[in-house]
Amino acid sequence: MRTKRLLIRLFFLAFFWLFISSDNSMAQEIELRPVLSREQAVKEMLENNFGIQLANNVVGIAENNKNILNSGYLPSLSGLAGASYDLSDSRTNFNGALDSEGNERPDNIINDAETNRYNASVNLDYTLFDGLGRYYDFKSLKEQYNLSVLEARETIELTTIQLFSVYYELARITENVSVLEEALKISKDRELRTSYRFDYGQVNKLEVLNAQVDVTTDSINLLNARQQLQNVQRDLNLVLNRDLETTVRVDTTVVFISELQLNDFMATVEDNNVDLIQNERSILVQDYAVKSARSLMLPSIGLSGSYGWNLSNNPASAFFPGTTNNSTSLNMGVNLRWNLFDGGQSITAVKNARILRDNEAIVREQLRQQVFRDLANARGDYDNALYIYRLQEQNVLTNEDNFRRSQERLNLGQITSVEFRQAQLNLLNAETNKNAAKYTAKLAEARLLQLTGQLLNVLF
Repeated sequence: MRTKRLLIRLFFLAFFWLFISSDNSMAQEIELRPVLSREQAVKEMLENNFGIQLANNVVGIAENNKNILNSGYLPSLSGLAGASYDLSDSRTNFNGALDSEGNERPDNIINDAETNRYNASVNLDYTLFDGLGRYYDFKSLKEQYNLSVLEARETIELTTIQLFSVYYELARITENVSVLEEALKISKDRELRTSYRFDYGQVNKLEVLNAQVDVTTDSINLLNARQQLQNVQRDLNLVLNRDLETTVRVDTTVVFISELQLNDFMATVEDNNVDLIQNERSILVQDYAVKSARSLMLPSIGLSGSYGWNLSNNPASAFFPGTTNNSTSLNMGVNLRWNLFDGGQSITAVKNARILRDNEAIVREQLRQQVFRDLANARGDYDNALYIYRLQEQNVLTNEDNFRRSQERLNLGQITSVEFRQAQLNLLNAETNKNAAKYTAKLAEARLLQLTGQLLNVLF
């Protein structure tokens, strides 16, 4: 019987040693991974994220559109050139006409008569005045560029929130893995102590079995957490456009911004919120659209000019000798066009443009209410999450004290292993809940800063 117990103890010691070695190698591997700071993560996101690259390309198109080359202010210059070749045979019958000597004139036959013509010209067209339509269209293109920049900023803010969600989730699971590793270490130590105490008759077999069950449970929880860690690592790599199997450590320290600074940000939300600024730009674009539509009712004045060259080589005919004609020409002109009445289309265009402008003003009021509602909700969520985090911090301290006392009483045999396990689970839950509350509060802060328009201006 004693030999059997010795073999069982050796088996568990070997299993314990293998698991400890595996945990140590895993911990060493994690320690060797590079630390990816939040600043570095944001930098990589701005450089590599697919969505941000697409948004930047849209900005590039808008920048090209607002260039002077797309404004209509520059003249149009075109060149034309042509050449023609004609080969013909002809017979001219004089219908019995007599020559100077009184003889009937013979037919005049010309074979392989070649005619060559060449021409080239340069033409200039320039609109001197078009009712200020192109002036307001050019201003509209500049505002559309500003609008595209704001849209790119919105994309960056949304992607940043996505990045922080994954980053903080990775940080949370990383801390949970540490907590679970410590819990497993405690459970293994308890299993070993219980086995020794069972050998000396101090506890029954049920205590040993409970300890073994707890080790198995903690091992499974740790394995699941490590698998979650790998999955979230891939999520982070996807946002950063990295190789999906790249593994890094993240910074688990969290610092919340001051109440005073947060209040200052909230006071300037109308000036910095990206949605409200976009709406202001849209209103300006519609203002220019109204003015551009009015230009249809005004006259347009244009300037045109051309310089041309012509060369023609004509063969001899029955009545004329062959000729060569070489000429150049210069033409300039000014034209005025005034559409006095176009069936009411211009008037309709102006009316519709005004309605669209009024719609943007209505959208602004609606959007303003939504932003302030979202801001109030976000502030409430943040304050609530921060308060819960403070409570969870205190709860961890309480459970740590309770666990230490329970551990001491277990060693003295004053409580059962079930009671000790409950104290251990209470501490484990308190620590994981604190981790969740910490990153929930930090993410709520990020969402609040996004609404205030300061997300990209605050160092996280």
